[in-house]
Amino acid sequence: MKQTIHRGEILHFPAATSDPAQNHQYLKDGILITENGMITQLLDAQIFLNHLSEEERSCVLPGIIRHEGLLIPGMIDSHVHYPQMEMIASYGTQLLEWLNEYTFPTEAKFCRNDYAAAQSRQFLQQLFAHGTTTASVFATVHPESVNAFFNAAESYQARMICGKVMMDRNCPDNLKDTAETGFTETRQLIEQWHHQGRALYAITPRFAPTSTPEQLAKAGQLAEKYPDTFIQTHLSENVNEIEWVKSLFPECPDYLGVYEKYGLVRERALFGHGIHLEPREYQVLQREQAGVIFCPTSNLFIGSGLFPYFDVKAQNIPVAIASDVGAGTSLSLLTNQAEAYKILQLQQQNLNPLEALYLCTQGAAVTMRLSDKIGNLNPGTEADFVELDFSAFPLLEQRTKQARTFAEKLFALMILGDDRVIRRTYVHGQCVYTRG
Repeated sequence: MKQTIHRGEILHFPAATSDPAQNHQYLKDGILITENGMITQLLDAQIFLNHLSEEERSCVLPGIIRHEGLLIPGMIDSHVHYPQMEMIASYGTQLLEWLNEYTFPTEAKFCRNDYAAAQSRQFLQQLFAHGTTTASVFATVHPESVNAFFNAAESYQARMICGKVMMDRNCPDNLKDTAETGFTETRQLIEQWHHQGRALYAITPRFAPTSTPEQLAKAGQLAEKYPDTFIQTHLSENVNEIEWVKSLFPECPDYLGVYEKYGLVRERALFGHGIHLEPREYQVLQREQAGVIFCPTSNLFIGSGLFPYFDVKAQNIPVAIASDVGAGTSLSLLTNQAEAYKILQLQQQNLNPLEALYLCTQGAAVTMRLSDKIGNLNPGTEADFVELDFSAFPLLEQRTKQARTFAEKLFALMILGDDRVIRRTYVHGQCVYTRG
């Protein structure tokens, strides 16, 4: 594959940081060079041009792809349910009722290969249209749903994480597996897909109430046997859910203690929500460097509570922002950043727009232990990036033109932006989405 040169305004976060507002790289006029799906160079355009001879300029300049917008790393959605895309915006219940009323009937459809394949393709196209190039994805209890998703992702050479939901109680009979079948099917899927191309596997017990102790023990055995797999589940989303967990696992000190007991708290474990954590849970998450995933639109839509972001950050716990569709109301991580800002405003706290973007790019990659591959534009990483358009619609164009600083301009984009601002999305160096 030939070298491709992109030129434009560029922003990324080269390294893990607790202060993204200060520790980022911004190039007003930058050059990003990709080859064979990888980033090979990132530098100032004038430095690049000054090193070209006249002959080289005549050959190189006509082939440069010029971008009028802002190039950023592809965004990372660290908690999302692809089967629930079709039931997004389902009315009027809180978590446990919502699962029974909407989620479980929808997920039952994914036993069909053709249905799962069609939904997988549509979901990926929607991710790309919203500027997301990597996601940690819940499938359903059916192995077919995982195979369909990874097959679709493979066709784009996309870096995706996915797992078959494990649940053997407190759900409809047609969605139940058993401790043994959940173990066997998950092991087969890990062997088939983990590190196959850019695919990565997540061991996925839905949440503690839908797995028996026997199933959680089996999940823990898989986590031990395959230590570089991911683990994804839910934690302390809703106060009624927490009370339910206490009644099901009275021997455990708290909700996280259930997962801890079965060996499911470690690096690359991604716990969705974590709104109502106890002091001991903070300590365990910090010690194990397991990730907590902030799902703003979901938390507001389901009425789960206000995520204590700065408390989590103060404990040095890895954290990222995610959509959690279908309880989340938008696949746009810009929209979720805006809702995160509002959630923190309700707690008399401020979220800087650079920090919000960090939590969907490098911060998410750090949480996933993937920052050597994605989440930034460092040479040697995979060429997943997005072009944002500050002139996508008249109000945004008018507002950003009045911005006095780049941070102010970025804040306006975060608050007003959605899928309309995504001009192009690149995966593995190839353009997979262009706004119509």
